[in-house]
Amino acid sequence: MLPASGPRTSTVLAGAEMPKGYALVEIEPEMLAVLSREGPPSFSGAFPAYHPPRTQVIGIGDSVQITIWEAGPGGLFSAPAFDRVSPGSRSASIPDQVVAGDGAVTVPYAGRIPVAGRTPPDVEKVIVDRLAELAIKPQALVTVTRNISNTATVMGEVGPGARVPLSVRGDRLLEVIGGAGGVRAPIEDISVGLTRDERTVRVPMQVLLQEPKENVFVQPGDVITLTREPQSFLTVGAVPRVGQIPFGALGISLAEALVRAGGLQTERSDPEGVFLLREESAALVRAYPKSQLAPDTQGTIRVIYRLDMRDPLAMLRARQMTMRDKDILYVSDAPFLEIQKVLGVFQLLTTPAVTAASVRTIVP
Repeated sequence: MLPASGPRTSTVLAGAEMPKGYALVEIEPEMLAVLSREGPPSFSGAFPAYHPPRTQVIGIGDSVQITIWEAGPGGLFSAPAFDRVSPGSRSASIPDQVVAGDGAVTVPYAGRIPVAGRTPPDVEKVIVDRLAELAIKPQALVTVTRNISNTATVMGEVGPGARVPLSVRGDRLLEVIGGAGGVRAPIEDISVGLTRDERTVRVPMQVLLQEPKENVFVQPGDVITLTREPQSFLTVGAVPRVGQIPFGALGISLAEALVRAGGLQTERSDPEGVFLLREESAALVRAYPKSQLAPDTQGTIRVIYRLDMRDPLAMLRARQMTMRDKDILYVSDAPFLEIQKVLGVFQLLTTPAVTAASVRTIVP
């Protein structure tokens, strides 16, 4: 019946024993070792290593231009010579063609030429072979004027958004984002989503800037989505600063989070009741030492991590515990605070009687 900022430490500990409650995990060195192996979401870890091809491959939907030369005038693709001074044009350009659904384009006198999945030099050779007996020593040049199949789509908090063509040398995530106009919001508030082969992984933008291995090569057909998601954690309970606190920087620890919340209050906080609430995968929780999670538990479960600040090494362990977006940091009230509240209520109830007795004593 007494007011409180949240459940007491003993209530949290007892609730972990209830069916369908939550997993209570003590922050200890063995547990931190397991958590460090899990690691945050990663592009390099989620997708196989990709290296761009050395040559450009033509795909369906691309536009190609074909130019054909002949060794002398008067051939299929060269203009006739009108006099002995003017030898006449010895080349002809075929207007841009979009590679059709059958993966081919049309070349006069050569028919339908399959080009999808081939490089421009490969297509040039096919054209020359087909015209060898019709034209005068023909030569061909195939140019991709509009590359649709070798592009990536960028959208969200980035410039105007665009379909960005990929170069033959290969383009990494930051290069493609820059080519689309760059981000429109503070870097610390941006998360980057990479969708490839029906799988999407999201990583904070700051990770791309700090970890070179996360700046992976972009593959044709990738979809890159930039969203504004300010990272923050919630503080509740017996701390001076209660509310939503932005990270401000990537990878802050539990120790830093406690400092930003104002630390523990000597007259109010329970040092044995520092809790961090989040959801974890069942597979991770089963890997923790002393885990009592049922083997058939799947998906994600609610986890409460407990830090005992009476332990001299607690702050060192708090430095190893990394905060995540939308974590909840809760500090319970100290047990003796309940006694103070009871005494306060008792004093509130007895004060009128004491005052009345004093008045009767003074007034005859």
